[in-house]
Order: sequence, then structure tokens, then C-alpha cells
Amino acid sequence: MNIAVVLAGGTGTRVGGDIPKQFVEIDGRSVIERCIDAFDCAEMIDEVAVVVHPDWMEHMRQIVLKNKWKRVTKLIDGGSERYMSSLNAIDAYIDYPDDTNLLLHDAARPWVSQKVIGRVVEALNHFEAVGVAIPSTDTVWEVFQTFDSQLSKIVTRIPERNTMWRAQTPQAFRLPLIRDAYQCALQDPNFRATDDCGVVKRYMPTVKIHIVEGEEQNRKITFKEDLHS
Repeated sequence: MNIAVVLAGGTGTRVGGDIPKQFVEIDGRSVIERCIDAFDCAEMIDEVAVVVHPDWMEHMRQIVLKNKWKRVTKLIDGGSERYMSSLNAIDAYIDYPDDTNLLLHDAARPWVSQKVIGRVVEALNHFEAVGVAIPSTDTVWEVFQTFDSQLSKIVTRIPERNTMWRAQTPQAFRLPLIRDAYQCALQDPNFRATDDCGVVKRYMPTVKIHIVEGEEQNRKITFKEDLHS
């Protein structure tokens, strides 16, 4: 079973003024609607769940009622940080069979294509963990900020560009793997994470994370300019 989890728990308003960016409209349809559309019409997806901040849960319910999506089955409370939203989603499916796959996707990436979704699902037939990424066309600098009076930023390392890829979502996992990875992470008092592949990489280091190639259009909306660029 393949379950798409749309992570829409954030409350950032840099894009839409007084509303979270996932509820901002693009040509009459909100970011979250466009994102759910992509998974709801994907034949390889069995269920869709949406993780949303409690303050916006009723708003999300009304959106679901209006759209009558055929695969949306759960609305899940989001956490105060992204990893908490992922963890709440994992907990919501904790009793599902071990052959369940979770595809965790940022709601702020509304232009994910059927091709990318298909590549991820196919890869899950062979791997426990799957990420989506695209090769970096820019040179990437590792930078350290000093804490002297200048607060200077200095370049500490310049990795080979041909080894650098920019991560996208969905990031997908067999349910037992991502469950166990988070259980290990929660035992670590220094645990911090910005994405789910990072949790697997750190706490399940023997597991190979397979990469499928994403697309430039699968970009993340962060600022107002991203709605149209």
C-alpha cells in the first residue's frame, strides 16, 4: 500500500501575508489543493493524508469537503516543527502492515509531477528509502560564521559540484524503517532534522537511500516571488 502524506503543518506567512503559504491561491486554486490533486489522481497511490496545523484544521476540512477527493482519508494534527509533523503521520499509520509505504511530501511543492511520483513508487519496490533530487548546477560553498565582532562568514569547504544534488520531495520509506529511525532519533537529546531522509541517514546508517531524479518544476514555494517564477 502506498500512502502519500502531504505535510502542510507550517504557519509561515512570508508568501501570503496573513495566511500560511499552503493556502495561498495560484490562479484560483490554493497551493495545498494543487498538491493534493497530484497525489489524488495518481493511480499508484492508495491513500492520501494531510498533516495540518490545529489552528487551520477546520479550514482544511472545508477544503476537503469542497473537493471531494477520492483518496484523502486522514487529516492529522501537525507539530510545532517539521519533524514532529512527520512523526505524527508515522504514528497515524503505526498499526498498518509492514509492507506499507509512506511518501512524505512538502505541501509547498504543488507542482510535483506524475512522473516523479511514479519513479518514487517504482523505486520502493526495490529500496527501503527513496529520495528525490536534482543535480546542482551551482557550485556549493560550505560556510562558517565566526562570532567575533565582525560576525564574518568564511568559506570552509567547496565540495565537488558533480557530487552535489538538491533535495526535493516526496521522500519515501517502508513504514517499519521510518518508524524505527524516528524511534532512535527520539532517544537522542541532540536530535535535529530538516528532512526525513536525514533522519534515516543519521540513525539507520546501514540503509542505502536510493535517489530518483526530480524536476526543476518541483520547486518549493518559500517567498511570494516563487508563486510565479
